[in-house]
Amino acid sequence: MKLKFSLPKILFFIGLILVLIITISLTMENQKQTYLINNKLPLIKEGWKGNLLIDNKFVNGNMADNVSFKDFLKWQFSRNPQKQEKKDDTFRVEVIANHNFVKSHDDMIVWLGHASFFIRLDGINILTDPCYYNMPFLKRLAGLPCDVNELKGIDYILISHNHRDHFDNKSIKEIFKNNPNAMALVPLRTGKLISKISGKYEDAGWYQKFSTSEKIKIYFMPSHHWCRRGLTDNNEMLWGSFIIQSESTTIYFAGDTKLDTHFTEISKFFPKIDYALMPIGAYKPPYIMKQAHMSPQESVEAANDLKTKNFVPMHYATYDLSDEPIGEPLRFLKKLKEDGTLKSELKVLKIGEELHLK
Repeated sequence: MKLKFSLPKILFFIGLILVLIITISLTMENQKQTYLINNKLPLIKEGWKGNLLIDNKFVNGNMADNVSFKDFLKWQFSRNPQKQEKKDDTFRVEVIANHNFVKSHDDMIVWLGHASFFIRLDGINILTDPCYYNMPFLKRLAGLPCDVNELKGIDYILISHNHRDHFDNKSIKEIFKNNPNAMALVPLRTGKLISKISGKYEDAGWYQKFSTSEKIKIYFMPSHHWCRRGLTDNNEMLWGSFIIQSESTTIYFAGDTKLDTHFTEISKFFPKIDYALMPIGAYKPPYIMKQAHMSPQESVEAANDLKTKNFVPMHYATYDLSDEPIGEPLRFLKKLKEDGTLKSELKVLKIGEELHLK
């Protein structure tokens, strides 16, 4: 039987074997528990001790999440029931050739594909999760609105976690080359990746406020995910989401996450979110993907928990990461808006399209 090989699945397979070997002889009783925080940054959650590590590995909540090895083998040896539908799906994200947003002075959000956005808020220029090229065994399916070298005047680079479709070395190197004064705002322990490419950074744990320009505030908030870049570094670096806030506008960037209670908690700290940038793709098969990603239905539930005014979809149709047809996430999302399940205004962006902030 033919296996469905791809780079994410190969890395996932290798990682699962390593996790299985490492954890099989351990119990919770003999695992060392510690907490980590950036003591130089302020906290917004009273009594928060920092992010929990078990045997020096970050966890979600108070325990590690592990996809069962049995489920992973099931995925690899099972036929995708939507295989033909996926093959026949010709959907592609429309790309608008546009470099004017970089030179503009207007506050706006511009989707650059996958989880990367250009955001200008109160004149501060921000990029999220830069990943602009093909990766080994993983082709980018949608182009860019402009050349990467045109992305200049960037003040902050927000990185949600270290997965290669969110932290691409080539993309980030080029951003720093053209923006030597840019500052990367990253999760705890992710700064060493920035140091390797000679960039400046500040790292934070959940519920911490970064040291940014007085014009805006940026907070690092929870997500429910995991991290790995190599074979043995599982969860050695943290993951999370961001709140970006000016006096008049609050933007939430979800990064990668499953549906969990953190959305309701974030809404308690930030009850007036104007724009939520939410992932909707890479959710099938659910017995594998739901531990790290959200389906459109789950993303809508999360947005409703956040009580955001506007829902901006991302993390779909740029890379083929899972079993659903390429255009299914957006079609599903639009139906959820049509039937009233999504309470927010739906703002579907073309790549390069300018969403001007009111």
